[in-house]
Amino acid sequence: MSEVKLSAETRTDFGKGAARQARRDGKVPGVIYGHGTAPKHVDVEGHGLMMALKTPNVLISLDIAGAGSELVIPKAVQRHPVKRSLTHVDFLIVQKGEKVTVDVPVVTEGDLAPGGNLLETLLTTISVETEATHIPTEVTVSIAGLEAGASIHAKDLVLPKGTTLAVDGETAVLQVVAAQAEEPAAETEGEGAEA
Repeated sequence: MSEVKLSAETRTDFGKGAARQARRDGKVPGVIYGHGTAPKHVDVEGHGLMMALKTPNVLISLDIAGAGSELVIPKAVQRHPVKRSLTHVDFLIVQKGEKVTVDVPVVTEGDLAPGGNLLETLLTTISVETEATHIPTEVTVSIAGLEAGASIHAKDLVLPKGTTLAVDGETAVLQVVAAQAEEPAAETEGEGAEA
């Protein structure tokens, strides 16, 4: 995964008023922590951050004005409940070669066996341990030809080299359930009777 470079500046004013002003200026307040360092409060360019967060577990190189740069991954993203705009982001410092535990989306490909069976998704993401600079964007699993009763467990997923499961291998991820025939609607007693 390639890293995304974003500019940021150290935040010295705190509180709701300062955060609102930063958002009006097109910036998103955030905090950088990890590796035993004191938390750093920053304002990050809003549009670039919003675009970067479209990729799960994106690796970001934050160029902090006058304070060097930090390699980070987003750990907690807060959004406005109605507008869905970014309101705050927590970043975790990572280093090249370091292992991190992240949740990666599980994506299916292929079609189930004919018969109208249904695919039940039990986990939309799977927790894996991987190198911080090589976080997979997704884990793809084939459901081609699966029939009712079939299930796919975490141990069945094909993970990229250098990536290991951070959950029990017996954890169910997907299962195929038989389609249920709909019962005919029961007629209401006294239907059409005059009151």
